[in-house]
Amino acid sequence: LRALWADGAYLELGTLWLCLARARSAAPATDYSHLALDVAPGALAALRERLADLPRWQENRSEGESLYVLDPDGHRLELHEGDLASRLAHCRARPEKGVEIFDPPA
Repeated sequence: LRALWADGAYLELGTLWLCLARARSAAPATDYSHLALDVAPGALAALRERLADLPRWQENRSEGESLYVLDPDGHRLELHEGDLASRLAHCRARPEKGVEIFDPPA
């Protein structure tokens, strides 16, 4: 467990990290479920150009650069330039009420 808040958490296992977030509504129209993948620093611009024909499902509102696309089967993907360390550093620099951040186990 790396961070916890009322509606979610960041979990880490080795190099894998997950964000679990409970939606405010269960209605499909507001479903935020998606798969997010980290990309190497500096690689997102080339991916943005290469994936220009894919529909976007959201504009970036998170820490760091992200590209939100629908794959050809309609799955929601987020390509994120950053990692859990950069996300947690952002959370520490801009604390939000109710968010508790945990250091990794020794």
